[in-house]
Amino acid sequence: MSLSAKRVHIITWNVGSAMPPDDITSLLGLNVGDGNTDMYIIGLQEVNSMINKRLKDVLFTDQWSEVCMDALSPFGYVLVTSQRMQGMLLLVFAKYFHLPFLRGIQTQTTRTGLGGIWGNKGGVSARMNVFGHSICFLNCHLPAHMENSDQRMEDFESILQQQQFEGQAASGVLDHDVVFWFGDLNFRIEDLDMQVVKSAIDNNKLSTLWEKDQLNMAKGSETVLEGFHEGPLKFSPTYKFDVGTDMYDTSGKKRKPAWTDRILWRLRPMAQHFYRSHMEYTISDHKPVSSIFTLQFPYRVDMPLVTLFVEDEWTEISDAVAKFKVVPNFARSSWDWIGLYKVISIISTVLSI
Repeated sequence: MSLSAKRVHIITWNVGSAMPPDDITSLLGLNVGDGNTDMYIIGLQEVNSMINKRLKDVLFTDQWSEVCMDALSPFGYVLVTSQRMQGMLLLVFAKYFHLPFLRGIQTQTTRTGLGGIWGNKGGVSARMNVFGHSICFLNCHLPAHMENSDQRMEDFESILQQQQFEGQAASGVLDHDVVFWFGDLNFRIEDLDMQVVKSAIDNNKLSTLWEKDQLNMAKGSETVLEGFHEGPLKFSPTYKFDVGTDMYDTSGKKRKPAWTDRILWRLRPMAQHFYRSHMEYTISDHKPVSSIFTLQFPYRVDMPLVTLFVEDEWTEISDAVAKFKVVPNFARSSWDWIGLYKVISIISTVLSI
């Protein structure tokens, strides 16, 4: 059986209610232009969720989704699915020609703020079968503050328990072949005072901080974290910065720097090409974090269920006819639909099952 290698680029960023920056090409790695990335997964926290802003986002595409689509669509990516819960936003993009092989797409949300009533904290997820392999992407925003490490773990367990998907062999998050868990997980650096932490950062002795990182400490004792992996934290803590600068918090609160923004994975061995922060972005008190993975797995699905035939490229608004054929024994349904995905210079069509 032939192997399929798929490259997945994951980004997490607590944007602190800020407007999107004018240019996110370096965050997306699009300045490289190698075209090797198959999927982009973007998890945001603290997107502006004021009532008047949310009403606009319901009627129109929110500004963060727009800026991501505008940046990615010229490179042949389309928005496969998205999920919003108050300030949390999850966007899943893929190369347009992968669409026939992305199936069983579902999303879920779990509120954990105010005892499960408020959605300022919690998790949003998207699951799908990618060439026959089940993958789940989980974007979380867990409780803040040093003393709430146990509450963070409890909320994570609650999210895993509550998020269930319909009609799938992988009904829960951890049942999937691959799980990516990322977001503002809000874990802090214990015991060490501000000056010790800053000195370790300034002298690039980050390893002295790793053993006091609450998430690293929890990996050895929390059953729910079994099987989760994370690359080494070779970048400086990504929180808390004075907005508009690269300076750690100088306010009266003087929050201690911490690796609040993380990307982990579970189950399948894979190659992690980098795990880094992006210090050049200063619109928030957090720095974005990104990582690229290559997943290798045998093809379980290498033929589309539906093949579409379009006579010409659609480059303007006009009538056109699309024909399609389906594989033998295809289970037809009144819920079948044809989707149009706009890509710069390309308008592709796919029948979603």
